[in-house]
Amino acid sequence: RLRASMSSTRKARSSKIALIDFERAARFSGRLFSLENAMDVRTARASDLAEIDSLLARSYPVLLKKDYPPSLLVTAIPLIARAQPGLIASGTYFVVELEGHIVGAGGWTIAAPGGGPAADGIGNIRHVVSDHRKTRQGIGRALMGHVIADAAARGARRLDCLSTLMAVPFYAACGFEEVGPVSVPLRPGIDFPAVLMRQSLG
Repeated sequence: RLRASMSSTRKARSSKIALIDFERAARFSGRLFSLENAMDVRTARASDLAEIDSLLARSYPVLLKKDYPPSLLVTAIPLIARAQPGLIASGTYFVVELEGHIVGAGGWTIAAPGGGPAADGIGNIRHVVSDHRKTRQGIGRALMGHVIADAAARGARRLDCLSTLMAVPFYAACGFEEVGPVSVPLRPGIDFPAVLMRQSLG
C-alpha cells in the first residue's frame, strides 16, 4: 500500500510538472503568435536609412562576436554594419516593423554582393539583420519568408546566400543548404569568413 501510495504521489507530481511545462510552452507560443501578428513586413523606403543604419551598427557587433575574433571585427564592422542606400532603393529590400520600430531588415537582388557578375534567374540574399535584443521572436523567419516569396514571384529560380558563421543554422531552417566555406573580400587585406548557402525555388 505504501509503495502504491508513493507511486501515485510521483505520478501526480509528474502530471503537475508536465501541466506546468505545457502551460509555460503555451504562454510562450502565445507570445510568439502575438508578436508575429503585430509585425509588419514592408518594402524599405529611403526614409528608413538612418534607422536601418542604427540597427546594423548596434546588432552586428553583438551577433557576430561569438564566431569572429575581435581583431577581425574591429576592421570589418565599420565596413559591413552600414546601411546601403542603393540596396534600400532597390525595391527588393524589406524591413520588419514592430510597435513602430524597425527590428529587422534584409532583401535580395539579382546583382551579386560586392559588384560580382549577375546570373539570370539567380538571386542573392543581401544585408540581413535582426535586432539582437529580440532574437528568437520570429523576426528573421517573417523577414526571410517574405524575401523568398518575393524572389520566387519575380522569377528567381535560385537564391544564393553568403551567410555569417553564426547564421548558418538560421538559414538552414529557412530551407537553404550549405555549399561550402568562402572568404568575402571586404577591402585589400580584409577577408571575412562566410558560408555559401543555396536554395532552389523550383
